[in-house]
Amino acid sequence: MKKIIYSLVIVLGLSFFSCEDFLDKAPDQDLDIEQTFANYHYALLFRNGVYYNLPWELVFTNDWGHNPFVFASDEMDDSHPEGVFAYLMNQGAWSADNVPQDIWNFAYQGIRKTNIFLEHIDKIPMSDEDERERWRGEMHFLRAFFHFGLLRIYGPLNYVDKSYAMDADFMELMKRIPLDEYIGHIFDDLAKAESLLPMRLNAQEMGKLAGIPTKASCMAMKMRILLYRASPLWNGNEDYADFKNAENQNLFPAYDANRWKIAADYGKQAITTIEAAGYKLYHAVSNDPMENYRDIFMDDFNDEVLFAKNFNNWDWPERCANPTGMGGWGACSPTQELIDAYEMENGSTPIVGYNADGSPLINPESGYRETGIYNQDHPKGYHLKGIFYMYAGREPRFYATINYNNAYWKTRRLNFLKGETDGFKGGPDYTTTGYMMRKFLDEKGVDILQGRFSNKTWIYYRLGELYLNYAEALNESDGPVGDVYTYVNAIRNRSGLPDLKNGLDKEQMREKIRHERQVELAFETHRYFDCHRWKIAHLTDNREIHGMDINANVAASFYKRTLVEKRVFETPKHYLWPIHQSEINKAPTIYIQNPGWVTSGN
Repeated sequence: MKKIIYSLVIVLGLSFFSCEDFLDKAPDQDLDIEQTFANYHYALLFRNGVYYNLPWELVFTNDWGHNPFVFASDEMDDSHPEGVFAYLMNQGAWSADNVPQDIWNFAYQGIRKTNIFLEHIDKIPMSDEDERERWRGEMHFLRAFFHFGLLRIYGPLNYVDKSYAMDADFMELMKRIPLDEYIGHIFDDLAKAESLLPMRLNAQEMGKLAGIPTKASCMAMKMRILLYRASPLWNGNEDYADFKNAENQNLFPAYDANRWKIAADYGKQAITTIEAAGYKLYHAVSNDPMENYRDIFMDDFNDEVLFAKNFNNWDWPERCANPTGMGGWGACSPTQELIDAYEMENGSTPIVGYNADGSPLINPESGYRETGIYNQDHPKGYHLKGIFYMYAGREPRFYATINYNNAYWKTRRLNFLKGETDGFKGGPDYTTTGYMMRKFLDEKGVDILQGRFSNKTWIYYRLGELYLNYAEALNESDGPVGDVYTYVNAIRNRSGLPDLKNGLDKEQMREKIRHERQVELAFETHRYFDCHRWKIAHLTDNREIHGMDINANVAASFYKRTLVEKRVFETPKHYLWPIHQSEINKAPTIYIQNPGWVTSGN
């Protein structure tokens, strides 16, 4: 048995040697673990190396970016099928044999590193014991983070809280444990981390420690897990009622409505504590509604950010999402379905549904139109005259998130018509929908053609999400009481939208909260997991997606809703990822595969 799981040992046992300069072969060659932790400098570098294993979620276009979830939701499409696993997911062409192992391996490498560090931390020669305890807290947080990353994809596996020698019996690693037990271990780690970490970093610490977790990070993660825990995928999911581990234990529990109240109560506690420490919703200096939203992602480690990773001047995200005429690859193409989700600036809903042929049902009271050109400049400069009427009068977050044909971007207007500056000319670099992502991009600080880039961060947790998490849990627990309105309206008002109308019932408020999450959290790796935990992915991810007609070379033909792709989602199979068959084969009677997934030969 030890031989057949040798490759798992490599992942869990030797992975920390793969990425860090301090373990390269010069000048200090062949350092072993004891030597590493007998030296403060080497231990510091090992500690820094654990952060390397935080998922690189700001890259949607390659498997090694560890984020196929944006393209695999109804938010976005990509013109580069090669190397983009989301393309296979959308085609229903994935299996236990071809599912990428990058996310699995990267997370387990991180887990292995945290366990080694925690087992040796007391051996590090340190003059500052407070620093030692902070490092200990960081490792407990990161171990919880990596395990939650696996949980949300695969369901409960096993919680690895120790390192394993090469000659150990690894069978226990393959024993899947029930969801409640798995989450209990995460919460234990978060409790230890919270007791050791500062509530937030001061200005001096931000200069050298930006990106490390705090108590606020722990609370944000716990709240998100509680929200997932109360949601239909994990709470009384009938599709998993008979899903058991090798010990015949149910991996998913029966329904308990009280889980929503637990989440709501904790959410209010978390917000109160976090805000008391000085965290708050971000507002730009100008307090312009569009800039309030746009600059959350431009002003690094601002007061809304609860946990983020720093990527420095990395060019890849800008190249992926910028138009070809500006040196980009044009790969990040928002769907028409996302465009339709944005409200009008007065808070009205423009599209209230779709006909059988996919054409939109337009709310006549919204002022929305799908014909003609709008010939007025926006009073706040969000757009110039001459844009298609569909894009006029939309809410400020639309203009901060989406680039569309004839939008002004950087130094000129964009032209997505076929054969034009930014349009389809053959080859893989083009927008498939006639839209491009604007969110996260630096309009002023980046010039790809001149090789000029700016610092990039990726926000894993922010206060705006926490507001919406709490509002959702409270609405499910108590209905649309005052606090539900308060926290949803705070998000809307920050971006220039009016309050929700009073008198909504629980179901109506549920839809409003889900809509608000779709727009506010667009491209932040939430939509995929939200639709899964709500158990609506068989609707949102099993349909046609649309865009403009990118094969048109005149505007009159370009502005036409056009089928981009018919996507496939099998329920309940696709609600969880399969464990790669090579892992199952190591102990097939113990390592239980997720429902519906078999090898290609079976």
